[in-house]
Amino acid sequence: MTSALPDHAARPKRYSTVAIVLHWLLALVILTMFGVGVYMTDLPFSPQRLKLYNWHKWAGVTFLALTLLRLVWRMTHRPPALPATVTRTMPGWQIRADHATHHLMYLLFFAVPLAGWAYSSAAGFPIVWFGQLPLPDLLAVDKELAELIKPSHKLLALALVALAGLHLAAALKQQRVDRDGLLARMLPSRS
Repeated sequence: MTSALPDHAARPKRYSTVAIVLHWLLALVILTMFGVGVYMTDLPFSPQRLKLYNWHKWAGVTFLALTLLRLVWRMTHRPPALPATVTRTMPGWQIRADHATHHLMYLLFFAVPLAGWAYSSAAGFPIVWFGQLPLPDLLAVDKELAELIKPSHKLLALALVALAGLHLAAALKQQRVDRDGLLARMLPSRS
């Protein structure tokens, strides 16, 4: 009779190619959408501003779809276990903070675009994805409600960018200070 392998032995050493592509694609989209969001809000009313708002909404819906795909992928494909060197040397609070940060980022991955979609619906600006596919409104037109939702979309976006910055800082610390190779699990393979 053979003994079962320990849980970590059956897990891959690196993230899958799909997980890596989704990770970096979503990171790029977050940064781009945040930059465009900040830029477009200061523009005077113009065709350029309307174009950027539409692009921002299309990107938000695309981000939401990619997030859903990433979540499904994550639920059906086990991530690599933390290397033994990390679990032996990283303080427990850092491991808990890492897990909490990831869970909160996933929550914000959904909350930010859904708040934007809700705001757009309540403000009476329907979303037509890439100018071709009309999407259903999440809420009925209600200008007062829209004005209540608008700041929450901004605050959630700021929270997401701050958390992404914390995530980046932790990854760089692992790479540059701890030199534990943890980041290599999320980088494209060189082979």
